[in-house]
Amino acid sequence: MEKVQPKDWIPLIKPYTKPSVARSLRQVADTLLPLLALFYLAHKALSASLLLALALDFVAALFLVRLFILQHDAGHGSFFPKKWMNDLLGFFAGVLTLVPYHHWQLSHARHHATSGNLDKRGVGDIYTMTLDEYLKATPWERLRYRLYRNPFVMFFLGPIYVFMLSYRLPLGYGSEKPSVRNSVALTNLFLVLLWTGIYLGFGLKTLLLVYLPIQYFAGMVGIFLFYVQHQFEDAYWEHDPRWEHLKAAMEGSTYLKLPRVLQWLTGNIGFHHIHHLAPKIPNYHLPKVQEEVDLVKVAPTVTLKDAFKIAFADMHLHDEKRRKLVGFKEAHRLLREESAAPESV
Repeated sequence: MEKVQPKDWIPLIKPYTKPSVARSLRQVADTLLPLLALFYLAHKALSASLLLALALDFVAALFLVRLFILQHDAGHGSFFPKKWMNDLLGFFAGVLTLVPYHHWQLSHARHHATSGNLDKRGVGDIYTMTLDEYLKATPWERLRYRLYRNPFVMFFLGPIYVFMLSYRLPLGYGSEKPSVRNSVALTNLFLVLLWTGIYLGFGLKTLLLVYLPIQYFAGMVGIFLFYVQHQFEDAYWEHDPRWEHLKAAMEGSTYLKLPRVLQWLTGNIGFHHIHHLAPKIPNYHLPKVQEEVDLVKVAPTVTLKDAFKIAFADMHLHDEKRRKLVGFKEAHRLLREESAAPESV
């Protein structure tokens, strides 16, 4: 896309950045109340059918994903007009989603500031090696990266590691900050109280077969959504100082066009290109921006069917020469050719 200066596009976006307290509170209610109701129904269903309980767990998990999107908006300061209101919702939503609010908020802000930047990878993103880096890596480094990018590890083991284990410790970016460490500790304290309450009020069986599956399914959906919205074949990657925020948003994020029900349950996160362009826009204004602002219509559109293909495609390495993602098969073909080539005298 042609170079567009911030002074040209910011006025187009700014009118959509004003949150509505009434609308935000309505979203909290229409997310939290069904989540609690589905948890109770799944608890009751355990006595009749484990499969029915797990089915209800999955539906509840979609509402938990929606709750995370509200927490996500709060983390950007876009859900309520007042910081204390965003922080209050963000913290308590974080207890339910297993995501310590201030810890996540810091790393996610870094993700927004560096998405698609080859010189600033590794914080709040799906780490992506370049093809050259992979070819120069040791066999152990290549194996470790392949395991990390394996769909089974990413989507089935990832939720356990990311949400249930890693977020319980103040590790990684910003971990030296007292606010981050306190956020993790306080979230863990409230989690212990929540787990104790579920155990005493509903029993161990509900804790293991309702609460934990809801968390696991929500983690799977969350990682899937995040993955397919940045890991597509022609995704934008660039080095400093050529990296551009507008291009990173419009060419490095997808418009994930979901069925209306899933769009609602996922809090309009499918309009990810708009969100990356202007994270101060509340989720409920994103569809209107897509409809009314021509600037954002250049982003690649991906359907749910396309998204599943992306999730399991062999596209894991950024080829800087061709400016596209390529697969491990391509990389190992090059390695074989390199090893078979005669040594120069």
